[in-house]
Amino acid sequence: VQLQASGGGLVQPGGSLRLSCTASGPIFSVDDIDWYRQAPGKQRELVASISVTGTTHYAPSIEGRFTISRDAKNTAYLQMNSLEAEDTAVYYCRAVYRPIDEYGFGGRSYVMWGRGTQVTVSS
Repeated sequence: VQLQASGGGLVQPGGSLRLSCTASGPIFSVDDIDWYRQAPGKQRELVASISVTGTTHYAPSIEGRFTISRDAKNTAYLQMNSLEAEDTAVYYCRAVYRPIDEYGFGGRSYVMWGRGTQVTVSS
């Protein structure tokens, strides 16, 4: 089972980026999916989260600028608009999932992290 994050890059202040996070492998279900970020010299912080039912939560620093969403399968997105220099960080996705067990049903829940994707906001 893997979690792959992509979509980072260099963007000017005020610009937009869309990050994707895809879970692959023998997965029965993906429950919560979160986006975290870690800027140089700072602790990793939760940016946004979305539950399996679509309930979302956002950090106050990005609310109104970022939107988290997910598709019917195992991919979540983070649409980032009006980017600021302070948004520069490595962005990580995290997912709570249940693998397929030996009976073909969902086993116990696990947490997995994807490799980060760098977002740089600079003119």
